[in-house]
Amino acid sequence: MRYVAAYLLAALAGNEAPQAKDIQKILESVGIEADDTRMQKVISELDGKSIDEVIAQGNGKLASMPAAGAVAAVATSAAVVAGGAAAPAAEKKEEQKDSDEGSDDDMGFGLFD
Repeated sequence: MRYVAAYLLAALAGNEAPQAKDIQKILESVGIEADDTRMQKVISELDGKSIDEVIAQGNGKLASMPAAGAVAAVATSAAVVAGGAAAPAAEKKEEQKDSDEGSDDDMGFGLFD
């Protein structure tokens, strides 16, 4: 993902066809060593394609995927129809969530590790 992000940053800066050196420069600016194999894979997959078209295709694919918000809305409406019978279960889940707050939020993983 970091290679795609660096490619997009280079493209947004006006470079229509970012090369390996461009991506490497961006990654090294934030302290990341670039893996040539992965970097070349991203470049070869996006070579000759317009970033705007790739993003538009991706948005079309995302639009066809179900969203988690729809599931939450259905669950909420089901609780209302059931006369609030699901409310105690929701409170129990909420209490369990509070006990996990002391844990490490990033679980030892950083964005660019």
